[in-house]
Amino acid sequence: MADTWKPESWRAKPAKHLPSYPDEAALAAVEARLRSYPPLVFAGEARKLKADLAEVCEGRAFLLQGGDCAESFAEFSADNIRDTFRVLLQMAVVLTFAAASPVVKVGRIAGQFAKPRSSATETIGDVTLPSYLGDNINGIEFDEKSRVPDPERLLRAYSQSASTLNLIRAFANGGYADLDFVHRWNLGFVSDSAEGARYEELANRITEALDFMRACGIDSATQPQLHTTDFYTSHEALLLGYEQAMTRIDSTTGDWYDTSAHMLWIGDRTRQPDHGHVEYMRGIKNPIGMKCGPSLDPEELVRLTDILNPKNEPGRLTLICRFGAENVEKHLPQLIRAIEREGKKVVWSCDPMHGNTIKASSGYKTRPVDRILAEVQAFMAVHRAEGTHAGGVHFEMTGQNVTECIGGAQAISETQLGDRYHTHCDPRLNASQSLELAFLIAEGLKKERLEALRAEPVAALGAW
Repeated sequence: MADTWKPESWRAKPAKHLPSYPDEAALAAVEARLRSYPPLVFAGEARKLKADLAEVCEGRAFLLQGGDCAESFAEFSADNIRDTFRVLLQMAVVLTFAAASPVVKVGRIAGQFAKPRSSATETIGDVTLPSYLGDNINGIEFDEKSRVPDPERLLRAYSQSASTLNLIRAFANGGYADLDFVHRWNLGFVSDSAEGARYEELANRITEALDFMRACGIDSATQPQLHTTDFYTSHEALLLGYEQAMTRIDSTTGDWYDTSAHMLWIGDRTRQPDHGHVEYMRGIKNPIGMKCGPSLDPEELVRLTDILNPKNEPGRLTLICRFGAENVEKHLPQLIRAIEREGKKVVWSCDPMHGNTIKASSGYKTRPVDRILAEVQAFMAVHRAEGTHAGGVHFEMTGQNVTECIGGAQAISETQLGDRYHTHCDPRLNASQSLELAFLIAEGLKKERLEALRAEPVAALGAW
């Protein structure tokens, strides 16, 4: 099958949730321009991520994947990128310290624009229009002109992604991620919260450890891994025309890579084995993910892993489970057992967001933090019971002080949702709620590590 694959092979198959552009010639012209644009990421970076995910697959690391539900043109700013990046750094340091193992940091950023929608139309009052599908397709404004898919938006999304990546690389490699700055990552509105205080206490312990290491002659000048960090990008590979345009042959290996992001994933609505999204994803060499919802049959999962990872390579395929807190114990064990029975090498990750969305009485779409935390806990408990590795978490969050998810230590109520509800699509955790999630996961990872040490008393050294 691989010998017959080409970046355009998907066009011969049906594909769901692709927008209908009124001007196909204009779309083709934009895609042709994109094919001439420089890559956003490089094949070597994608291979490095795959190697890191192989460590997650073998239980020697943990995957932290998070960022915006859907990036927007309106909220694009250096401050917003920085704030999201540093919350992810905070979460990573909490998890690294607890698990004493590397944390692979992957952002839903620099390309996460398009979103499949449950309904093709939206009605307000007596007016019905096409649904908003993401800023790289149409506009969120509720008028007929804005809701028409416009291919020129793809060029603006590419430009924003390039600028975002440029800033992230500067943060990751220019000193902002230096562990000596661990205290500076505490956002103002978080530092006054209970989670901010827990983080500050942890930061003090890390600073003490760094002071000891410095006294022994080990610091960021001699150990670059204390000064910089690896940070990767990801998004859902929904717009196949855009992804095809960004697919290039790596000059060193001769393999095809999607250069729009280090990692791409297939959504729960577009994982049909004989459809275009699976066809496209099976041919690129990037590490890829696949969302696994309650409707996924264990035997179909095995079939999909055969298609997407025929060589059974560790780090190639991440299964991102999204069931809802009350459904984890019903669905996850049978999927794990099918994968274990067939000897498949996969990373298991938990998306505790999409299965826990509700509509508040105020009309806002929201997610209760307690249900998000409960799904993560259930996910980790099932893996402990099955003897497998709960490899990661995948969630929607922002560094902004939003009020979109209810509950948590901040006790955001339904009546407060309208205070700072800024998302263009689904509700996101704010920085305080994200840290709360990190500390909960850290407790589970620490328990797993202590159990492993009791079984095999070998010291585990962490890595930033």
